[in-house]
Amino acid sequence: MNKLQAMEVFVQVVDAGSFTRAADMLQLPKATVSTLVQSLEKAVSAKLLHRTTRNVTVTTDGAAYYERCVRILSDVRDAEESLSRTRMSPSGRIRVDAPTGLASEILVPALPDFFQRYPDIVLELGCSDRPVDLVEEGVDCAVRGGELWSTSLIARRIGMMNFVTAAAPSYLARHGVPQHPRDLEQHRCVNYFSPKNGKTYDWDFRRGDERLVMPMRGAIALNDSTAYTAAGLAGLGVVQMVDYLLNQHVEAGRMVQILADWRSDPLPIHVVYPQNRHLSAKVRAFVEWVAELFAANPYMGIDDRPRARQIESAGAISTPSTEQTT
Repeated sequence: MNKLQAMEVFVQVVDAGSFTRAADMLQLPKATVSTLVQSLEKAVSAKLLHRTTRNVTVTTDGAAYYERCVRILSDVRDAEESLSRTRMSPSGRIRVDAPTGLASEILVPALPDFFQRYPDIVLELGCSDRPVDLVEEGVDCAVRGGELWSTSLIARRIGMMNFVTAAAPSYLARHGVPQHPRDLEQHRCVNYFSPKNGKTYDWDFRRGDERLVMPMRGAIALNDSTAYTAAGLAGLGVVQMVDYLLNQHVEAGRMVQILADWRSDPLPIHVVYPQNRHLSAKVRAFVEWVAELFAANPYMGIDDRPRARQIESAGAISTPSTEQTT
């Protein structure tokens, strides 16, 4: 038995909570995964996992052994990478997840620079506004919008999302231009609902010491940033969305910003990864690159203004209100 491989398999089974998912992530037969864990239990003379037909849970001995294995595997990888850093650039495959709008408008256009720096890295970029379980889905790191409630992730804040209220010229020609947030009660608004729990979010407005949090009347609600933008462009109603998605349409005359003296509270953007996962050189390279990219973006630089809203830790987010579409 290769004990290091067995430790790695054991850690993956604990993280995934399933032999099947662990086997898929490691690209090994399920029987091999099961055999390696059994061999490890025999070698340490202790039962490490409780197995049922529905799930796998770690025993008390297994939990203690798991923590040791994580540290040992991390030390081994550090030793390997410390030797290889001087000889080669980061290489290999990494899986990253990001919100659809942020990926299409910010990340993907900048990727030629990333690949020029790191030609030996292969990137799998998942683009979705749905919540993503990094451990269960084998994602190395993710870019997420909003306050993070999960304590199982290490998070590095890399920027801020700012929100603006706008509508298509065709909509404003039919319904007039609202002068105050309360005027929106007589308008149609495009709502955003959580991909995680289906909740439709209120809109918030702040001007000086005044603050309003309002549910909006609308004929349509969406949970995808691309569709949300399209609804605004189609004149379906007033939208409240991140400025980096809206600005190009305002500049082209396809959308008109309204209520410009009222702002929504900005939300932070983080790059996150599991706290029990070793940050390899290739993932570290991506994290540093994306932090540099956001720092240089005039719409998304770090902003330390007070933030009143918090959102669920979801796959990546940002539009009107608490959990937002990017």
